[in-house]
Amino acid sequence: MRILVAHNRYQQLGGEDIVAQNEISLLRANGHEVAFLEEDNDDIKGWGSAATAALRSVYSVSSARAMRQKLEQFKPDLVHIHNFFPSLSPSIHYACLRGHIPVVQTLHNYRLLCPASTLQRNGRICEDCIGKVFPWPGIQHACYRQNRFASAAVANMLAIHRIMGTWKRTVDRFITLTEFGRRKFIDGGLPEEKIVVKPNFVNLDSGMGTGGGGYVLFVGRLSVEKGIDTLLGAWSRLRVKRPLKIVGDGPMAERVKGAASTNNSIEWLGFRSRDVVSKMMAKAEALIVPSTWYEGFPMVISEAFAMGLPVIASRIGGLPELVEQGRTGVLFEPGSQDGLAAAVELMFTDQERIEAMRLAVRREFELKYSADANYAILSDVYRDAIHARHIERGMERNL
Repeated sequence: MRILVAHNRYQQLGGEDIVAQNEISLLRANGHEVAFLEEDNDDIKGWGSAATAALRSVYSVSSARAMRQKLEQFKPDLVHIHNFFPSLSPSIHYACLRGHIPVVQTLHNYRLLCPASTLQRNGRICEDCIGKVFPWPGIQHACYRQNRFASAAVANMLAIHRIMGTWKRTVDRFITLTEFGRRKFIDGGLPEEKIVVKPNFVNLDSGMGTGGGGYVLFVGRLSVEKGIDTLLGAWSRLRVKRPLKIVGDGPMAERVKGAASTNNSIEWLGFRSRDVVSKMMAKAEALIVPSTWYEGFPMVISEAFAMGLPVIASRIGGLPELVEQGRTGVLFEPGSQDGLAAAVELMFTDQERIEAMRLAVRREFELKYSADANYAILSDVYRDAIHARHIERGMERNL
């Protein structure tokens, strides 16, 4: 196939950017021709630019023109949209519709349901905008970049395209990363029959790690929704001290630095390259994902599974689908410092338990999160989308 991938990059490289690049590599490795339509958020730096970008997110004339040019030049069989917000905008959807090109869209976050895209507010789960044609709570609470005017513009974008039926008319298949995510988008009004679950995957498999490093690992953004307070609090409650290595940076960096200075079991390493993180995963005893929000599908989990690294995760959103209690890891209640401490202690009660988990985790990766397994699902999604668009065009001709 000839596939055109569209993606609006983030200011800091994130999981969505990595997934988009991984899928492009996967498609090319399997003989497909792939072109790329890309925008970025680099110019969104202040109050005014955030508001301008939010306004442009309703419909971008320049992005529509760029998409039409790409369609004419590349003549794709299908367009795969990863992130359209804010610069590409739904204008690219309509360019594809007018060109009769099938569209697949991956729902990496909850942008179509929530102006903030996270379904979280003030560190807590918030679903106030789900099911509302006009998501006014997002304006009331200034959910987009703590900017009420910009939040109003994003809410307006969502309302306009819900009323116009944009997502139902222009997208032939949606991809969600978990069944939990699929149910949320169905609750939010997307057509159930168009939503398929396809997890993230690891493009380059370096094989199973050895473990034996004696430490537990956290890798991710140091922010409230990632459960940093839960993580640090749990480490002060452990009866048997275990080394915790924290990799990442973010708004809570000073909090982590302070905890590391007073608790010699905690080591903050700041940002590290993916190669360094992979080597650390290979020797770690467990990975901790203490999130307090509805994660999409953290890439760090699929990377850990490739290494045979068990995961200790909070029981929230789609995480319990990925981590099976007692087999591939241990679950605890989100936000519970005592719960996380107990989960860590349970993990280390028996070395044989850890070894059995390592093997189960690696098998899980091979079955679900390898490149080959992912390509099989993606190919089926593409074929279904093309078939659906052809049927719809036939119906339009008959009318």
